[in-house]
Amino acid sequence: MEAAAKVQRQMVRLRGRSYVAFVFVPTVPIQDWLQEIDTTIARSPGFFAGRPVVIDLSSVDLSQSGIGHLLTSLQDRNIRVLGIEGVEEGRLTPSMPPVLSGGRSCVIEPTAPKKAEAKAETKPTSLLLETPVRSGQTVIFPEGDVTILGSVGSGAEVVAGGSIHIYGALRGRAMAGVNGHTSARIYCQKIEAELLAIDGFYQTADDIDAALRGKPAQAWLQGNTMRITALN
Repeated sequence: MEAAAKVQRQMVRLRGRSYVAFVFVPTVPIQDWLQEIDTTIARSPGFFAGRPVVIDLSSVDLSQSGIGHLLTSLQDRNIRVLGIEGVEEGRLTPSMPPVLSGGRSCVIEPTAPKKAEAKAETKPTSLLLETPVRSGQTVIFPEGDVTILGSVGSGAEVVAGGSIHIYGALRGRAMAGVNGHTSARIYCQKIEAELLAIDGFYQTADDIDAALRGKPAQAWLQGNTMRITALN
């Protein structure tokens, strides 16, 4: 009996996962905001499918029925909401996604730690990958730059807190400056990207100049506009 009891008390094996979630911040009128979502989906079909999505309702004042209508509208667009922020739990029904808290906004605060503390908490500021990033793979390095000596396949994704350097073809998605680095850039030797993004500003394949495709290129932010030019 004692041996059986020990078997029943075995620890459940848990595994950790880290995901980069899209945070949607609806604005009024909601219908116009949904049309902007439709425009994004039209440019890149399936972009939000299977992606963790969080809704931040702090900028709008929606009733319970209004929240339900918003969630249904997103579900109709194949966008499944993982959680909700910026709203009192009493406005949600049990069937709605839960209220989330503790999420980090990915903004670096301009505070300078003491030298002794900085030395103890030193982290890598760059990541070097000597092999290609194949279709379906995701590379996430929010601490700094990512350098890839090979190519990034279609359907693959590279997410970096700093700049992204690709010494081969970029056929998938590259998202740089996710920690609020507006000066981050994306470099590649052959641009065939599905999507480029820097600090939340993005361009899809349809937005990229056809004359640049298949050639070395770089992307950077000029104000609130992403520029993509040839890399000489």
